[in-house]
Amino acid sequence: MEKENDFTRREFLSSSISALCGLSLGSAVFAENIVALPLSDKRFIKKARYFKKLPEKKVECTLCPRGCKVADLERGYCGCRENHNGTYYTLVYSRACAVHIDPIEKKPLFHFRPGTRALSFATAGCNIECKFCQNWNISQFRPEQIKALYITPRKMVEIAKINNTPIIAYTYTEPVIFYEYMYDTAARGKEEGIESVMISNGYIKREPMRALTKVLSAVKIDLKAFTEKFYRDVCHGELKPVLDTLLLLKEVGIWYEIVVLLIPTLNDSEKEIDAMSKWIKKNLGADVPVHFSRFFPTYKMTNLPPTPVATLERARKIAMSNGLHFVYVGNVPGHPGENTYCPGCGKVLIRRIGFKVLENNIKRGKCKFCGRKIPGRW
Repeated sequence: MEKENDFTRREFLSSSISALCGLSLGSAVFAENIVALPLSDKRFIKKARYFKKLPEKKVECTLCPRGCKVADLERGYCGCRENHNGTYYTLVYSRACAVHIDPIEKKPLFHFRPGTRALSFATAGCNIECKFCQNWNISQFRPEQIKALYITPRKMVEIAKINNTPIIAYTYTEPVIFYEYMYDTAARGKEEGIESVMISNGYIKREPMRALTKVLSAVKIDLKAFTEKFYRDVCHGELKPVLDTLLLLKEVGIWYEIVVLLIPTLNDSEKEIDAMSKWIKKNLGADVPVHFSRFFPTYKMTNLPPTPVATLERARKIAMSNGLHFVYVGNVPGHPGENTYCPGCGKVLIRRIGFKVLENNIKRGKCKFCGRKIPGRW
């Protein structure tokens, strides 16, 4: 999961922006919105796109693989969807709890519009619970427990345009749980020439994901591990639906990248990395970027040390030996594994330090040194 941090807030403030409750908005045009609003405000409530009615006023959510069956006046696992008299509603439509401007490299997306900025936002909630969640203070709470602002899809697109950010990112928590808000914002943005990227755990059913790809430009999937045991014990989720999402993204042809947060003793064995990278090569191809990122203790997982850099380097070596062309080391600023190298001539194509692009040698989608085509959206 991408970390919400103070760096992006300062960047937003430097562009004549006002802040309230951790949120940043254009002060002149959007002053009327800078008010924290209660959950009961009907503007936050919108009929859900994916559910089916059951007897006795119950509903079944068909958005994510959890498939919650929800009685009248109850909510699903995510805490953001509620059954009202046999109809399912989202409670977080236009209810943004974090809004920042980030470099696209922070998502991280390394093969998508390098060097650009993305207006990034989230609502409260998630459909899994990772014990290592960096943004647990918004992802693991119900919307009424988190201060938020009313920002419609139209206004979110206007904020992006005012701040010259050509991309909107749905991130920090899990955008699947604010699906309707994300979809409508992405659709509006597409009409206005603003691209959208989804930063997700991939825990979503096929039909809603396929529909989303029609309004998105790129997706980053957090592949938490390559065992069902890890997903069950550490994330309260499942692996197979995430793999199915990756297969769908390849099928429809949208750009996507994969991030694997390596946690000492839990998902960092050579055997698991070997199996994962072989599956990726066989089913997704050699050119999908894979980022192995460094874990730092947080939330319910403070008993483990940060991931040794050597572990990340070993994972990168295994994945590359299994035929993956673009394998990165994450959360280690200045490491050579942050750079993009040409699979043909081996020269540095994009040189990075942290979220900064220092050098870009990709010209019209090709290596400027040997002419090899480099996959991505440049």
